[in-house]
Amino acid sequence: MFIYTLTAFGGPQGHFGMMMRTFVQKRRDVTEEELTELISFCQLLPGASSTQTITLIGYKRGGVPLAVLTLLIWIFPASVIMGALSFLVHYIDRTALDKDIFKFLPPMAVGFLMYAAWKAYKISVNNTITRFIMVIAGLLTYIFFKTPWLFPIILVAAGIATNFSSKRIPQKEILPKKIKWTNIWLFAFVFIVAGFLSTLANKQQWENRKAYNLFENFYRFGSLVFGGGQVLVPMMYEQFVVREKTQYVSKEDLLTGAGFVQGIPGPVFSMASYAGGMALKKEGKRMQLMGVIIGTVAIFLPSALLVLFFYPIWHNLRKHAVIYRSLEGINAAVVGLMIASAFYVARDLTLLELNTISYLNLLIIFGAFLLLQFTKIPAPVIPLVCLLLGWVF
Repeated sequence: MFIYTLTAFGGPQGHFGMMMRTFVQKRRDVTEEELTELISFCQLLPGASSTQTITLIGYKRGGVPLAVLTLLIWIFPASVIMGALSFLVHYIDRTALDKDIFKFLPPMAVGFLMYAAWKAYKISVNNTITRFIMVIAGLLTYIFFKTPWLFPIILVAAGIATNFSSKRIPQKEILPKKIKWTNIWLFAFVFIVAGFLSTLANKQQWENRKAYNLFENFYRFGSLVFGGGQVLVPMMYEQFVVREKTQYVSKEDLLTGAGFVQGIPGPVFSMASYAGGMALKKEGKRMQLMGVIIGTVAIFLPSALLVLFFYPIWHNLRKHAVIYRSLEGINAAVVGLMIASAFYVARDLTLLELNTISYLNLLIIFGAFLLLQFTKIPAPVIPLVCLLLGWVF
């Protein structure tokens, strides 16, 4: 898990393909069907979908203890790097960042996503209705990619569509299982208390009220955001740059962090570690470090609580025919989401200009796919080669 974390470049688009190669083909922690189901399930929840998927891989192997350990290992390197950046950003010559060693990570992510989509396609798309769902889901996702609330709607609609026929999967009698409510009660309790303390801190002008406000802001983001990092950054921009009462971070600083987080391994939600540090920078080094910790804990805590509460319920419910039939449509829709994401990322790349960069981009896209599909080269080697190419060219 630690090796995977240090080489998981490319954002969620790259993560899914690397998960398929690392945890399915190499280690066999989960099967292709199980990973596809985990990705589908996490797309239905708010929060960091890659983080939730990784957490559930740990959960399936060793229950809650291993899930928590997996989560901590996954978020630690990226959060430390982004938190350190909040201390160092004003010492960095930003013109030096123009030497973009990360420029070949997007085409790599397209190749990884094509690989994950192909693997999922062979498992999940095998009849007329699933092909239809895949195409429609892909088209809608591509057209409305910046409307993240559409993702769960597409998945729910796909699940409904495959329930119109009960012939393939008839219902069998299943005894209900007891639900453990601890995590969801804790999630709701923290949400309410965070909001209450943030409001009280502002009204009574507490000395460290910014810290309370930050925890409430990030916990709310982690509880409500659909669509991953590309939605989280605009939410932070609106909260910390646009709003007069909470203008904690300058536009330039926030955008610098948003650009930098795309080039480091690990979850894009680690942007919260940077934003938390920058928000409390003027309060001194000690409070700035507290801001980094607050951002990290508050952004990932709701994702963990939600996924560890809902997955056992989902795992039990999936034994019911109505849920099992729904999975057929949901998994097909996820294949469509993957394909649409690959095309969406690819449209911003230099591909058809007939120059050195376009040839390299095409080589990386198809090279990554072919290497993952037909060789036993470890997946972490590919992003390292892409970083080297970015440095050379």
